[in-house]
Amino acid sequence: MVFNSIEFAIFLPIVFLLYWFVFNRSLKLQNLFIVIVSYIFYGWWDWRYLCLIAFTSFCSWGSGLIIQNNRRNIKKAKAVSAVNIVLNLAILGVFKYYNFFITSFANVFLGGKTDGLLLNIILPVGISFYTFQALSYSIDVYRGKIEPTRDVVEFFAFVSFFPQLVAGPIERATNLLPQFQRKRVFDYSQATDGCRQILWGLFKKMVVADNCAVFVDEVFSTYQAQTGSNLMLAAILFSFQIYGDFSGYSDIAIGTSKLFGIKLMRNFNVPYFSRDIAEFWRRWHISLTTWFRDYIYIPLGGSRCSKAKIVRNTFIIFLVSGLWHGANWTFLAWGGYHAVLFLPLILSGKNRKYIDVVASGRFLPGIREVIRIFVTFMLVLFGWILFRSESIGQAWEYVCRMWQWETLEASFRLFSQAGVGRRTFYVFIMLLTEWVNREKEHGLKIPNNMPWYLRYVLYLVIAASIVFWSGTNQSFIYFQF
Repeated sequence: MVFNSIEFAIFLPIVFLLYWFVFNRSLKLQNLFIVIVSYIFYGWWDWRYLCLIAFTSFCSWGSGLIIQNNRRNIKKAKAVSAVNIVLNLAILGVFKYYNFFITSFANVFLGGKTDGLLLNIILPVGISFYTFQALSYSIDVYRGKIEPTRDVVEFFAFVSFFPQLVAGPIERATNLLPQFQRKRVFDYSQATDGCRQILWGLFKKMVVADNCAVFVDEVFSTYQAQTGSNLMLAAILFSFQIYGDFSGYSDIAIGTSKLFGIKLMRNFNVPYFSRDIAEFWRRWHISLTTWFRDYIYIPLGGSRCSKAKIVRNTFIIFLVSGLWHGANWTFLAWGGYHAVLFLPLILSGKNRKYIDVVASGRFLPGIREVIRIFVTFMLVLFGWILFRSESIGQAWEYVCRMWQWETLEASFRLFSQAGVGRRTFYVFIMLLTEWVNREKEHGLKIPNNMPWYLRYVLYLVIAASIVFWSGTNQSFIYFQF
């Protein structure tokens, strides 16, 4: 079941009404209801993989209790934590990386022959997300940052909470689990803000991302026959497609959670208004970036060690991030590319130069800020070409062909072809809206002093654009991760 489907449009209000008016008498009953509807939500895709998420949940829950009961036996607690981590990563590895590594090994040592070695399995939707969420719990219990729960229902609700189950945000137990341990009270203002955030997320996904996808898919699939301006435009539109798609999902997930009295962490914070690569990574997929920082980068020594180790740690964190996104050398190259961009900033101590939002307190940015934003965006764009390509060779050829420009007149004709001008307009509306609200929680955060009739006109315009301007229905990009 996906957010932009008729099934979800029926599912959500039914769950909402039952949650608040039928199952609100008991916290345990409400949590059990969350588990049931979350498993229905996930099982709608393929019910066979419900046992996988249940097994992951049970192992992490059980390991937390064993670790707690062996606080004085440090070796045993450490062993249990390690076994749980290895077991969960092994499951993830088999489903997501086994065929990739076997194929790579065969290409090097077996002449490309993989007869009888590959597994005919489907990658379960969201396995990387819920595996990392479950792991964070057991690691935090081992570190003593959180007390383990003995209530298996509330823990299963924490792992499987349906709004963020298949594409995040990847929540920490320290934030989300306590919310299933206390009584939740309906908050009208929070719920209405959640509805606005859902509406904005649907706009970014269905109007911006899905419209961009049509042009991007055509160009990338026939890149050898495309003009340089087409290739450049497709790369630009893919940058906004993946942002509209993934941040749109996060907005819907966070907004939906608000309807149930649950607050999720922010996952995107206007990343394309960043002034350097370090700021971009503080604003892009925040839940994953901070997960790698807290559970891999800092334990390795972070940036408080020798420069050689800083270089090592930086490459490790970005290469692992690339591999997390998919079993392909392009993702590893994408991670390595960003590591190279990030290194000069962290080695010079300038990686935290831009902490505040650009042009804070002002409507327009300065010239230098505009230049920095543009340069950062272009650096990110070249990385997205690697990310989108099927092979490193294709990415290289794509970039080389991108500079084969035709006449200026031919470039202008692009805007009358394949609805490029219309798609660019949708992107402009998204960027303008998020620029105006860049210091707020999301793009449709309405000021309290706005007259009610203007608010509803705005809602109707956005809803109408979703109905009449939506592109061809596309699955969420991050479902494959």
